[in-house]
Amino acid sequence: MFAGSRSIFIGCATGLIVASLPFSSHAQSVDTALPASLGPQIAAQDLPEASAPQITIAASEIPPALTSQEPVASASAKQTDASQTSPGQTSSSQPASSTQAEPAQADSEELKQKEAEEQLKQEEHQRVLGIMPSFNISYLGAATVSLTAKQKISLAFHSVTDPFAFVLPFVVAGEHEFAHDNIGFPWGIKGLGERAGAAYLDSFDGNMLGNGILPALLHQDPRYYRLGHGSTTHRMLYSLFTNVAARHDNTGKWQPNYSNIGGNIIGGAISNLYYPDTNSGIGLTISNGVVVTAEGALGSIFEEFWPDISRKFFHKDPTHGLDAQFRAADQAKKQAKEQDKKQPQ
Repeated sequence: MFAGSRSIFIGCATGLIVASLPFSSHAQSVDTALPASLGPQIAAQDLPEASAPQITIAASEIPPALTSQEPVASASAKQTDASQTSPGQTSSSQPASSTQAEPAQADSEELKQKEAEEQLKQEEHQRVLGIMPSFNISYLGAATVSLTAKQKISLAFHSVTDPFAFVLPFVVAGEHEFAHDNIGFPWGIKGLGERAGAAYLDSFDGNMLGNGILPALLHQDPRYYRLGHGSTTHRMLYSLFTNVAARHDNTGKWQPNYSNIGGNIIGGAISNLYYPDTNSGIGLTISNGVVVTAEGALGSIFEEFWPDISRKFFHKDPTHGLDAQFRAADQAKKQAKEQDKKQPQ
């Protein structure tokens, strides 16, 4: 998420995306619009909403004994019995109903947390080409359950302690030394080590702040909710949009992505502590924040189209058939609209 951490694979990723765009465009035949903030081509209703599906999924797994119908029915029966009792007797149906509702709500929250944990375990096995971690990507769309604060921080920490997170900084450091960048560092083995250490700290700070701590405090979901259907243009605009907008955990509505942008800027400020004086200052803070946000946008585009690339070139589907389900739903919706137009008014 921070400067340099994605710069190596961006060129290759962009080339792969360009190579696969004709396939993606034909495979995703239904064109929808993105949010109004990105222009008239975009429709807000096509952006996935989290809150309603999450509640539905969680409620569907609640045992019948915990549903609200049983406490209500029980209360009604007890009220009927109470009306037949003597005036000196009192009914305890209302307190009993309230007492039963509280465990049901608590069990519902526990079920959602367990479901989020299961989804998180699946995401933590996602890798591009079996090497590059893709832990912050959700293929489930609106069915994705919001993470707890602890789960967000745990996911961010898992990302920055993955073996790939330690290898990539040396590649970035070698690139900078070859290009004679970051002249404040020495040259040779010592300079390579210092550059690699700075690159890793950049990644660590940016990920822990932008994907863990700030999302936990601001109740924003740090993951990229892949769209997976629609036209190529629509999907690219959606990918760019998600770098400046995030979904709120409780409402599921889109709001400015304070976590991502704030994490990049704060991380840039922290980098002044370990970069040479020739490379530090307010300029480094702002430039790194802008550059990393732009790199994040390219990374989102890559993650959006990676399953299409994987299916075309490697004959593997990272979504395990979810894209096919989305396309089938789009086609069914399109056919329903055409039939409505053909029906006489």
